[in-house]
Amino acid sequence: MKAQIIQIGNSQGIRIPKMMLEETGISGEVDLQITPEGILIKNIKKLRGDWDAIFKKIGEADDDLSLSGGAAEFDKREWQW
Repeated sequence: MKAQIIQIGNSQGIRIPKMMLEETGISGEVDLQITPEGILIKNIKKLRGDWDAIFKKIGEADDDLSLSGGAAEFDKREWQW
């Protein structure tokens, strides 16, 4: 797909079609990298960005053991106080 470089204030930029943004999931802050072929635009992977989905899945399953993949040996031992 071709795009035109346009003046935006004191900078220049391109308009990215909505369809391309939706298909790639790119939104908000992005990472720009210079490559031999040109400029690469990538989503910035936010730390813990997928936690909401994971916690929702755990809540729907009503199973907090999913956090660690099951009870650890430490948790299975008999405790003495």
